[in-house]
Amino acid sequence: MSPLVITAVVVVGIAILIAIVFINQQMEGRKLEKARQRADLLDRIRRCSEIAETLPGQFMSPELKLLLSRFELNLSERLLNLNKQEPQIAERAAELRRLVGQGDAIQVRNAAQIILTEAKAKDVRFLFEALHTQIGRFAQEGQLPRNDAQRWLKEIRHMLTQLHIEFFNNLGQQALQQGQPRQARLAFERGVQYLQKQADLGRYQAQLQQMEQQLSRANDLVLENSKPAVEENSELTDGLKALEQDDIWKKKNLYDD
Repeated sequence: MSPLVITAVVVVGIAILIAIVFINQQMEGRKLEKARQRADLLDRIRRCSEIAETLPGQFMSPELKLLLSRFELNLSERLLNLNKQEPQIAERAAELRRLVGQGDAIQVRNAAQIILTEAKAKDVRFLFEALHTQIGRFAQEGQLPRNDAQRWLKEIRHMLTQLHIEFFNNLGQQALQQGQPRQARLAFERGVQYLQKQADLGRYQAQLQQMEQQLSRANDLVLENSKPAVEENSELTDGLKALEQDDIWKKKNLYDD
């Protein structure tokens, strides 16, 4: 075998090895991308389901329930196109198609929840943030018209304001029931300050007036509760002054003697 033939064989062998490595890398890259897409879709499905199931009933409407069902169905179908071996997703997708088919008649079973602690208010706010993120992603992907996305983002801001109104009001009312007007005044003050910062203040004028009335009531209770303390302090001060005058008189008599 001539050196030329040997060289050609070596070159071909090297080329084949390079091609094999390249093909393996391409296949591995596709597997990794498929795994990444699957993980992302599963995470988004979980988030949409969590919002739909756990958002307090006072913030959940049939329209929002329908939107979340459509989101979850869209993601489920994309996952099934990526991997047919997802029996639980396929079963859930069938249920979602039934729900979406109901349109505006879709039932909302979310129970109303009392927002009375800062931790609870934060949990609900996180759900709003997750909803905001999903709406943004669906709009970027062309799965949700931009006008609809903008309308829903405004609605989320409105729901967030309602959350704060409910939280501060509930906190203040609880403090009043427990005979703690100072804490109630603080809660209502925070509510008034929050509403006054809203760009669309006219939309919340009624709630602002109501919060201001509650603040005034709590402030009156604080003043009433402080009157006895003021009187007691006055009596104590008068007594100390009298005692001091008595000491001065005694000292004067002692020195005079």
